[in-house]
Formats: sequence, structure tokens, C-alpha cells
Amino acid sequence: MSENDDKDSKTEEATEKKIRDTIEKGKLPVSKEAAIFTSFLAILVYAVFFASSSVAELGVFLSNFLEKPESWPLGTERDVIELYQAVIMEIGRAVTSLLIMLVVAGLAASILQNVPQFVGERIRPQLSRISLTKGWSRMFGVQGLVEFLKSVAKLSLVVLVLIFVLSNDHRRLLAGMITNPVAFASVIRSIAVDILVVIVFVMGAITVADFVWSRFHWRQEQRMTKQEVKDEMKQAEGDPIIKSRLRSIARDRARQRMITAVPQATLVIANPTHFAIALRYVREENAAPVVLAKGQDLVALKIREIAEANGIPVFEDVALARSMYKQVSVDSVIPPQFYQAVAELVRIVYGNKAQRRTP
Repeated sequence: MSENDDKDSKTEEATEKKIRDTIEKGKLPVSKEAAIFTSFLAILVYAVFFASSSVAELGVFLSNFLEKPESWPLGTERDVIELYQAVIMEIGRAVTSLLIMLVVAGLAASILQNVPQFVGERIRPQLSRISLTKGWSRMFGVQGLVEFLKSVAKLSLVVLVLIFVLSNDHRRLLAGMITNPVAFASVIRSIAVDILVVIVFVMGAITVADFVWSRFHWRQEQRMTKQEVKDEMKQAEGDPIIKSRLRSIARDRARQRMITAVPQATLVIANPTHFAIALRYVREENAAPVVLAKGQDLVALKIREIAEANGIPVFEDVALARSMYKQVSVDSVIPPQFYQAVAELVRIVYGNKAQRRTP
């Protein structure tokens, strides 16, 4: 079956179990554009609130370095190392806040989309990740086409933004070139902020669209075939054949336990071969007779056989046996409507026992 045929057969919405298992494996819907959007947003915030002072401090340092080279002797290896360290420290001081903001933006883009969790499955080596067939399908499948179209759209929008901004600010840019460096830096920063604002708005729109698409596509990927839904229901509820076998074993055990309890019965009510109910009544144990066993056909005959072998009285009462069989439960006292009929039989049993004890 081809991949298209397989996808066409997935007509059912994913079950809660399928979604839960997929999330546990770390296969979550993620918008790649969110990280780019938050990164541009961080750069914009840096350009508006931090770039001016940071760049000015770096400019002062470089200006002093270029205007007073004698202040930085390079006669020894130690001098070169100190100069290198000073330059690195000044550049690091200028961009540290930007780097921190980019890291925070990347983490925020991930955390806001999905709750962070450690998934060992994601780092386990898998041959499918280096498979040429899988790689080809990822590159030229639906997802690959969407990624390509997004890249083209982003590139086109960036080009349009640059053309639009530069067409409006080219005079300001040319004028700034003939001013002093500090003023020109301010012009560059102003133009950069304008470009970043437009890019942030454009990337925001792309991110929203990609966020919706990624979740829609993820849902589509989780769809199941009817057979998969049936198999999952079998797993959740148990295989019918196995369940039937387990019920059969449980019935056999319950039947064996009933047969084992028959010798403790006080009397048996039968009809005469179709039904049999074994009752036990001891005044000190229960207020009413308790059903030790009940059975039909072969089981009824087995109950009668054991009762007769153990000298337990068997009373044949067709109506009473049939009625009790339908309404009584094993290991439970008999319902009140049978008290009077059973009490008469119990009286007969105890009366016969008393006569046998009388010399």
C-alpha cells in the first residue's frame, strides 16, 4: 500500500490514548516560526532599550583605541593578550544582554507551545532518521512543500520590507553619512528599528498562521484507520476470545467451589433433575438459610449426587426449585418470600434429626 493510500484510509479522529501515547513519545506540534519571531522580538527590544548605550560605550572604547594607539603597547606577548582580553570584554559587555535575551526568547518560544518534558525516545538512535527514503519524503512531502513555501514567503516579505523601508529612508541614510559618526550611528539605529518593527509584525502573522497549521497538520497525522481504532478498543477492553476464556475459567472455579461446599448443606431443593439448590441453615451463623450451591441439569444432578452421598435430605419441589433458582445467589441468604416455604423444610430436617437421636 502506498503512503497516499495509507493516509486516505486514516479517516478516524485520533483517540485520547493515541494522543496521550504520542505526547509521551515527545511528538508534539511545534511551530518553527515561533522561535524566529521571538528572536526578532528580542533583537527589537535590545535595539530600542539597550543598543544605544551599549554601542556608544563600545564606540568610545574603539575610538580611544584608534586615536591613542600609544596607550596600548604591543611590545610583549603579555601586552597582546591584555589588548585581546580588553577588546573581548568590551564586545562581550555590549552583546551580553542581547545574547541573554535571545536565549530567553528561544526558551519562551518552546515553553509557551508545549510543557517541557524529558523524552528519552527523542534522543534514541533511529535508522529512519538517516534513511534516504524517509529523508526524501520529508523533503518533498506535504510538510516539505509547506516549509519551502514558508521560506519563499519569508524571503519575499523581507525583501519587500527592505525595499519599502530603504526607499523611504534613503535620503536620511545619505544625509547621515556626511555627519559625525555618533549622529550617523543614531541614524543607522533608527532605520534598523524601523526594519525590525516591520519584520516583527510580519513574522508575528507568519507565526500565527504556522502555529495553527502545525496543530492542524499534527492532528491530521494522528488520524487512525478503522482497524486501528478496533485494535485499540480490543486492547483497552481485552480480546473477546481471551475474555471469554477467562470467564469460562472463572465459572469453572466457581462451580468447583460450589460443589466442594455441598457437603456442608442442611438440605437440597430439587426439580427433580433440572434444578437443585443446596441450602445451609445454622441458627448461630445466620438469621436465614444461605445458598451454598445452585445448578441446572448436569450440575443439578451432581449436587444431588453429593447430597445423597453425604446423607443430606433432598426435597423435590418443582415450583419452589424453579422459582428459587431464578432469584437466589450463591453465598447469599435467601429472599424473604421464600422464608416460610424453606422454614417448613428446615423444620422437617431438624425433626427427623431429633427422632434419630431419640432411643
